[in-house]
Amino acid sequence: MLIRIGHELIFDLKAPVAMSLLLDLVPDRLGDVRAYRSLVEPDVPLHHFTDSFGNKCTRLHAPAGKLRLWADGIVEDSGQTDPVFENAEQHPVEELPDECLQYLLNSRYCEVDKLVPLAWDLFGTTTPGWARVQAICDWVHQKVTFGYAFARPTKSASDVVIERLGVCRDFAHTALTLCRCMNIPARYSTGYLGDIGVPKSVSPMDFSGWFEVYLGGRWHTFDARHNKRRIGRIVMARGRDATDCALTTSYGSAPLVGFKVWTDEVDESVMSEFA
Repeated sequence: MLIRIGHELIFDLKAPVAMSLLLDLVPDRLGDVRAYRSLVEPDVPLHHFTDSFGNKCTRLHAPAGKLRLWADGIVEDSGQTDPVFENAEQHPVEELPDECLQYLLNSRYCEVDKLVPLAWDLFGTTTPGWARVQAICDWVHQKVTFGYAFARPTKSASDVVIERLGVCRDFAHTALTLCRCMNIPARYSTGYLGDIGVPKSVSPMDFSGWFEVYLGGRWHTFDARHNKRRIGRIVMARGRDATDCALTTSYGSAPLVGFKVWTDEVDESVMSEFA
């Protein structure tokens, strides 16, 4: 399956601003890219580096005026839904790889210490491993109402538990925090997720947020907002929470005045546009 991905972000800068970007794909998806082109207007110097989570990052310093970040590409995907490993076991903490330990701790939007009592009360009797993570997803999916009007940049997992309202990142933060409370390493993921194999959404396309857990010696994808296995997730960034995965970070005022995202299944004929 071929998936066309892309974005156009336009900022109105009143003064020069430094920015960092996470608008590329994670390295483990780069081998699936069939074609890709990107543009920054105006043409400013770009500095590329890899952050501590393995994400591809870009830094720039833009002058006052309009700043346009655009990309368009074709990615090959298996066309299969997110894999299911119902027998994936939960590791005792003492047997976890060292790099997993950070995904058990508090982070900016994921207050493990606040939610431990709730998590153990709700999920302490569930079967450890895959079933426990699924029970957490079921609870968050059922208890939290989705709506773009409920977005707030300061909203944390404990806020969501109280308010029961949020967007995709709030569903992910809440579910992954509850997983951490149960000693299951969980990390935030963000990227492209089109309406492939599901009814088309009436809302404009947006970037999406979900999460991954470490069970049975590997990372697995879960999505508390949709709570179903989906086709065509294309990860752009991973980290402890949305702080580590912000697709754009501005070090100064940078009002966003234009925003488009596309993620569509296409056929081979589209490759001619990239020739």
